[in-house]
Amino acid sequence: MKRIICLLSAAILLLTPAYAVELLRDDAITIDAPSAILMEKTTGEIIYEKAADTRCSPASVTKVMTMLLIMEQLESGGLSLTDLVTASAHAAGMGGSQIWLKEGEQLTVDDMLKCIAVSSANDCAVAMAEHLCGTEEAFVARMNSRAAELGMENTHFINCTGLTESPEHYTTARDVALMSRELIRHDRIKDYTTIWMDTIRNGAFGLSNTNKLIYYYPGSTGLKTGFTKTAMYCLSATAERDGVEYIAVIMHADSIEKRNESAKTLLNYAFANYALVPLRAEQALPPIPVEMGAADCVQPVYDGPDAVLLEKKLLGSVRQELSLPESVRAPIRAGERLGSLQLLVDGTAAAEAPLVAADGVDAVGFWQLFCRMIGILAGST
Repeated sequence: MKRIICLLSAAILLLTPAYAVELLRDDAITIDAPSAILMEKTTGEIIYEKAADTRCSPASVTKVMTMLLIMEQLESGGLSLTDLVTASAHAAGMGGSQIWLKEGEQLTVDDMLKCIAVSSANDCAVAMAEHLCGTEEAFVARMNSRAAELGMENTHFINCTGLTESPEHYTTARDVALMSRELIRHDRIKDYTTIWMDTIRNGAFGLSNTNKLIYYYPGSTGLKTGFTKTAMYCLSATAERDGVEYIAVIMHADSIEKRNESAKTLLNYAFANYALVPLRAEQALPPIPVEMGAADCVQPVYDGPDAVLLEKKLLGSVRQELSLPESVRAPIRAGERLGSLQLLVDGTAAAEAPLVAADGVDAVGFWQLFCRMIGILAGST
């Protein structure tokens, strides 16, 4: 069947996806930390990794999962920002970073989430865990279940704070990137993770972000710091510029300075060398005529990824090829492949978005066909 071909210049494509990038060697960038990874958010593409599957104690980076479960409850309607959360004796007794909750004290979910994201408040994390699941232990079970769903193969949590020296509480740079990616898909979390300074308790208690990149790294969107003597200095750093967001995870750095500089190095490299190129045609997809169908046409829609990551040096050799048939014959199933949009780099297919039927179209029945013929005959007299 004849195909409709549409070739678009690379300039049009500077908005989003591209093709699988070559993983950098772990010595291609100097990272002063034993474990690290660099991921692009939209595609999940890994650009760089260094001992990314080595199990480490995550310290308060644990709270990425805690915040994820809170955000998912907010989005599902099972939780409201105005709900009041009451601190238990267990929550009030947490050590480490805290806002000194008193047993029986109540704060809104909004304030609790702010304290977790900005000041890494262990007492607020436990109070939220108990509010959502009844006990911290039940919440931790949900954390581990969600980790498994996300493919975090080398992670096990024993609490919701990371305030532990236990070898049973561990994760990896790769797994931290996976849960961080899932968390920043909830844009509302950035209302909290980008706060530099704020207050609670009617201005009586000040909060200051433990992630200093928020203050001095352009485009920083979060996400979470951590430190214990076992974990050393950890960070999941996220930053967005021109619609592209990266996640740089640093584990077990020797100091805050080395942790932050390593994250900056990874993020700087990503922004300088990669771009997202859209795997979508600029023009609307035309409906396709259906032969012998109960409907006259079927609408193709995109399936598969919206974008791919591409090295900027290749942008000048990028084009798109849209392929659709002139017509199709009924019956057509919903989701049936009709064509494709290919991304070509130097003439070679680098990525593809299938085009599928938005709805099914049944074959025309005898009575419908008879009525159509009568209509055609009547119209010709």
